[in-house]
Amino acid sequence: MRADEEEMSRAGARRSQGELDRAAIEARLPHREPFLFLDRVVFGGDGPVATATWRVPEGADFFRGHYPGNPVTPGVILCEHAFQAAAVLLSEHGQRFGAERGVPVLARIEKAKFRRMVRPGETLATEVRLVDTVGPAFFLEAKAAVGGETALEVRCVLTRLEEGR
Repeated sequence: MRADEEEMSRAGARRSQGELDRAAIEARLPHREPFLFLDRVVFGGDGPVATATWRVPEGADFFRGHYPGNPVTPGVILCEHAFQAAAVLLSEHGQRFGAERGVPVLARIEKAKFRRMVRPGETLATEVRLVDTVGPAFFLEAKAAVGGETALEVRCVLTRLEEGR
């Protein structure tokens, strides 16, 4: 490893031991209520990894129709939570998003497996890991759990959509 690569690696390791609250997450992502599904993100671990949490609000509007009398968080919302966590992880490792820098977009979803229903008031803890980078494409894996019980496993590819495209 070259000296400059080694220094970047050490700097990335130091930078990746932080924690973001909701306000800090909003500073990194263009998402806002009612479509922001992250409360906190913690960086650290072996390699580019983050753990995101989100308490599913009891009063979320999607529960009115999914399903009345038996509310279940839609799988697409669980996936979006994982994709948002992935975008925050990328922002921690040099990818900045915003009005003038482009927005994170989903390019591919693979092997989504729903293992457990997620109910109103439950808290998801999602570990997301950067697996590979090929040009502008970032390959990630995520695993979401409630109380240690796996709710979702998914692989995805994120890229950047430049302003005006």
